Amino acid sequence: MNPTLENTLDTNITAHTQASSTFVPTACGLLPEEPLLIEQSKEGRCGVDLPALKGTASRTGVAQRETIGLPQVSEQQAIRHFVRLSQRNYSIDAGFYPLGSCTMKHNPRQNEKFARFPGFALAHPLQPESTIQGALALMYELQQCLATITGLPGVSLAPAAGAHGEMAGIMVIRSAHVAKGRARKTVLIPDSAHGTNPATAALCGYEIKTIASTKQGFVDVEAFKALLNDDVAAMMLTNPSTVGLFDPNILEISSLLHQAGAYFYCDGANFNAIVGKVRPADFGVDVMHINLHKTFSTPHGGGGPGSGPIVVTEELAPYLPIPQVIKKNDRYHLITESKTSMGRVKGFNGQFGMFVRALSYALAHGSDGLRQAAEDAVLNANYIFARLKDLYHAPFEGPCMHECLLTDKNQKAHGISTMEIAKTLIEFGYHPMTVFFPLVVQGAMLIEPTESETKETLDQFIDTMRWIATEISQGRGDVFKENPRSTPRRKLDEVSAAKYPKLTWMDLVG
Repeated sequence: MNPTLENTLDTNITAHTQASSTFVPTACGLLPEEPLLIEQSKEGRCGVDLPALKGTASRTGVAQRETIGLPQVSEQQAIRHFVRLSQRNYSIDAGFYPLGSCTMKHNPRQNEKFARFPGFALAHPLQPESTIQGALALMYELQQCLATITGLPGVSLAPAAGAHGEMAGIMVIRSAHVAKGRARKTVLIPDSAHGTNPATAALCGYEIKTIASTKQGFVDVEAFKALLNDDVAAMMLTNPSTVGLFDPNILEISSLLHQAGAYFYCDGANFNAIVGKVRPADFGVDVMHINLHKTFSTPHGGGGPGSGPIVVTEELAPYLPIPQVIKKNDRYHLITESKTSMGRVKGFNGQFGMFVRALSYALAHGSDGLRQAAEDAVLNANYIFARLKDLYHAPFEGPCMHECLLTDKNQKAHGISTMEIAKTLIEFGYHPMTVFFPLVVQGAMLIEPTESETKETLDQFIDTMRWIATEISQGRGDVFKENPRSTPRRKLDEVSAAKYPKLTWMDLVG
């Protein structure tokens, strides 16, 4: 070794050893605690070599690039940082995910592969129709598929998500009333509805009237009749409902609506419980949105892309958003103009990647496979419900549909709430269920197992839930108030987090 270099190394090692005499490692396993990327920044450090910027000086003479404030880190620092963050994420690939509502679904990998075929992934929405016949054929076939499954012939693939579909659906209803010269002002919504329902109706200019639920969790038909009159434009009903039940009065409700000249809007967020079993048109639905990301395979948990096509009756089809795909003489065409359409609700043609996944899922399963997926979802939820309802309070008698509803009523008597139970599930490796929803039930725990889970996985989750309930009932539940303890971040002070939110890294280091 070069004598000069050897002396330099010896000097540095000695200095480091002296300086490290009080050093205590903070790493834990192979996922060490580390500062934010912006805190790792060193002046002049860079992961890539780029040519000097030209013409970027500001009026003050300072190059704009220097004012951006991006962290200056090496390529290796950036890669390691984001890989470590990804390893701390919980996902359906990592464990059981009993989160209810509209954010979960089994997503076969093959559908991802199909969505990434270059002919689909690299297509541009401004290409001439003659160069995207395959993509248009796929959209047309998906339209036909959704129409067949729901019994509703009018389809628009344009809405970008469930709530967006709600808005488009209510605007279709509004357009139909306007075309008939009827200025109706009211939309009826049950008190157990998704919060997006009243928000959508209000956004479209309607007054909201709330229908109470019965003690059994269904729409109170007498209360519904009392509110129904010729000023009602529509009723928005989720069926199966947010309490996991199929309303047995659905035919009477839709019939009364139609007699009053109103339309029946069905929130299709829970369509995965009945797809292949019953067609919504057969119980009187006029408009429904479908969450492709829940019923037809698209990763959505954690905020991924959604897609909320709407399906409507033949009467309402003229008012659907554009564009739509038609087939004429074995060629496919985009309809981009219509005198009766409510217009566009999204740029270009919708969430095309979601269309590929949805059609792949439907074709791969077939009608029997879709029906079995719905049956399995319902079976799994009822299995959990049957094995937990002796320890956790069940506000509504079963059987349930694809999700079961329990509450913390029994555990609250021992000072433990739904939130502590959910945090304890995190401590033992499970993503919590939906908590404190629906709002009509105190301390709600809405559990929705994915239809593809094994009995062994369900049993492990059930055993954990039963152990938690037993510990609480035997007076050992106070320890749960500190959970989670083994996660990278311990339980938050939720009052301070809500009162003094730290929304940027500067808030954290300040």
